[in-house]
Amino acid sequence: MKSVARIALVPGMELGESVYDYNGKLLFPANTVLDESMISRLARYSIMCVSIKEKSDYATTHYEQIHLSPRFQNFKKIYRYNLDAYKYMTNEFLNTGVPMNEDYLMKIHDNIRSSVSTREELLMLLYYMQPSEDNITYAHCLNAALISNVFSYWLGMSDEASRILTLCGFYYDIGKLKLPNSLLWTPGRLSNEEYTRMQTHTLLGYQLIKDKPIDSHIINATLMHHERNDGSGYPNHLIDDEIDLYAKLIAIVDAYEAMTSARTYRASMNPIQVIQTFEEGGFERYESALLRPILEHIAKSQMGRRVVLNTGMIADIMLINNNFLSHPLVKTADSDQLIDLQYYPEVSITAFL
Repeated sequence: MKSVARIALVPGMELGESVYDYNGKLLFPANTVLDESMISRLARYSIMCVSIKEKSDYATTHYEQIHLSPRFQNFKKIYRYNLDAYKYMTNEFLNTGVPMNEDYLMKIHDNIRSSVSTREELLMLLYYMQPSEDNITYAHCLNAALISNVFSYWLGMSDEASRILTLCGFYYDIGKLKLPNSLLWTPGRLSNEEYTRMQTHTLLGYQLIKDKPIDSHIINATLMHHERNDGSGYPNHLIDDEIDLYAKLIAIVDAYEAMTSARTYRASMNPIQVIQTFEEGGFERYESALLRPILEHIAKSQMGRRVVLNTGMIADIMLINNNFLSHPLVKTADSDQLIDLQYYPEVSITAFL
């Protein structure tokens, strides 16, 4: 709702709150749609301003409420402006071979970060961003840089280490820009030939920056971000300590960003679904000492959220189970019954309200 001066009222506006005269007598109840005579009556009673409903007041889902909220509209404006700036810098690098100005890359990060109050809010608003198809790769890298900075804070990294990890996010997937969009965003499963070609993006990115005056961790993250601790990754099937620490972190960032971003062929996963996916084998492939605290922060930030279970039940998240982060203690919305989902592994959270 917003407060609107009486002289600015026009017929068709809907009251968000009831209006009373100065003696406490009800003039119009909330939800009244104003007409000319009503506005004139407000003038006779010297009512200076009233609460009027905005688009967000008509939203019926959490998704709609976020998209229509002023804070998201402001975030989207700042995000898109800085995405354009990052896209321009990236294309200049691809055309000239001159590395991107790192201070300006960090300024792009800072501009977007300063538009929100908390890091958790940043992740939440990124979840609702939907870049156009021709901007998906650029947005993927920009999001990775923003997410990297959040994760670095959660992990207690130094300012310099956080800066390097953030820059890794800006650079690490640049090799994808050497591949056609038709391959990158193919709906459905890739063929063996397509998947093999897709894997070349790590080498393509490495070739672009390996001889540039760029921090070695950034170069390694570009080459190694699809390596996995158990040796199942690519391009060199490295294991454990053979993988650069920053590459291990970017691997987690990359997976998180991919899962939480909508694509033309699938919906984005909600935060609890992301956690569950990581819990189902992620601790063998990713560095568990890095992954666990990140997942714990994500899980705890969902406290109090209303969710839908795969049983159709609606519930509120009350308590996080540290040994089973994706299966918290919930309270049903209709009966206030407490259910500890860690004892019901077949029950999962499918949506947020």
